[in-house]
Amino acid sequence: MTKFFKAIKNEVSDFFGTFAKGDFKTRLSYVVMGAGNFLRGQLVRGFIFLAFEVLFFIYMFMGLGGNSGCYWLSMLPSLGKEGPGEVYDEFYDQYVYAFNDNSFQILLYGVLTIFLIVAFVMSWRANIKQAKAAQETVAAGKKLNKFKDDLKSLVDEGFYKTLLALPVTGIMVFTVLPIVFMILVAFTNYDGTHDGYVTNLFTWQGLKNFKTLFAMNGSGSYGKIFLGILGWTIVWAFFATFSNYFLGILTALMINRKTIKFKKVWRTIFVLTIAIPQFISLLYVSKMFDKSGLINGFLLKWGVLSTPYDFWGHAFSARLLVILINIWIGVPYLMLIATGILLNIPQDLYEAAKIDGASPTQQFRHITMPYMLFITGPYLLTSFTGNMNNFNVIYLLSAGGPTNSAATSAAGSVGYTDLLVTWLFKITTGAESQYYMASVIGIVIFIVVSIITLVVYNLLPSNKNEGDLQ
Repeated sequence: MTKFFKAIKNEVSDFFGTFAKGDFKTRLSYVVMGAGNFLRGQLVRGFIFLAFEVLFFIYMFMGLGGNSGCYWLSMLPSLGKEGPGEVYDEFYDQYVYAFNDNSFQILLYGVLTIFLIVAFVMSWRANIKQAKAAQETVAAGKKLNKFKDDLKSLVDEGFYKTLLALPVTGIMVFTVLPIVFMILVAFTNYDGTHDGYVTNLFTWQGLKNFKTLFAMNGSGSYGKIFLGILGWTIVWAFFATFSNYFLGILTALMINRKTIKFKKVWRTIFVLTIAIPQFISLLYVSKMFDKSGLINGFLLKWGVLSTPYDFWGHAFSARLLVILINIWIGVPYLMLIATGILLNIPQDLYEAAKIDGASPTQQFRHITMPYMLFITGPYLLTSFTGNMNNFNVIYLLSAGGPTNSAATSAAGSVGYTDLLVTWLFKITTGAESQYYMASVIGIVIFIVVSIITLVVYNLLPSNKNEGDLQ
């Protein structure tokens, strides 16, 4: 925070200091972007700044093939004033259905306009800095860069700017903008009955949706349902991550033992689960555990059961199955990763440990696992956060079932194996399509995952002791 406010103080000081000490050309840049460069002979650089300023004001006050930026900003507080309805058509002498304001479009273009304003302010500030730098360069008796010098710089010392330009633009357009839009949707009533255009306009709701999510009034309230799903999500992520991790390492250790023959054959057998598309394998295994599936058939034939058991109809068995089946499809990945790491552990460490009298268990505890944790720590963290949002395994195996009867008041028919991400999917694809509540849940998922990631990452050996491996 100290650095942040200090940076702001320096910016403000430089802003007013540049105007006070600047000449006419530099001061003109505060009003006409690019003037400081244009009047000093840097024509192309000055023209780019000026063109951006002109286009910005045209868009804000006149529009570019549509409504102006000021219109979108003025409509943003209300998200539309006139919804769809019937109007009289004199030509056909009848009432026809007419569409008016579009809340979705207003929110989207309103956010885009705000982003454009921020970009303009940053460009305006850069234009002032450029004018100041040009003035100081001329005052020092040095030669200003021309356009060809700027182009040469973009493929030489400034090549990193050239490489980063497209990725940064893509991140802003396809990542940051959708995230901001999703966050804003959480403060509206955007759903199936308020789609913003065809049915009804949606409006701002403030913190109402967050209060609904965390409300604890009754056994079927959103708050209790949310806490239950959040608890199961964390439990699932823990077992799905660490069971695969340790079993994958043990599998790799067993296959890599010198006494084991046909190592390539064993590795190939494990890799087969990866080669088969997960969509097919999970659906097939799900059917195997149906009441009329293969597993129940064998258990009935062997006399273990007298009637078919509904594995997916009971909360405990369904949760246990998704964890065990996830081990089946996850261990081969960790086995391959662990194999590559184990082959790179210096054998001198093990030989020295044997001379000192260390047992195989002690070698595993003090050499193998520390080395593995150091290398795979970041992967372990990303695997945990990924499992919290593991949609495929849960939805393809149990579809979130069995249904939680105590949670019937919540949208989407919440089940005992539902994760937050599958619950979010059900909310957005149901009859009500509660996009606003899905956005609220998405924000909460982001906060929970971010906290876990930051805390664990700072505790990882690979982050705390970066030089230990060398």
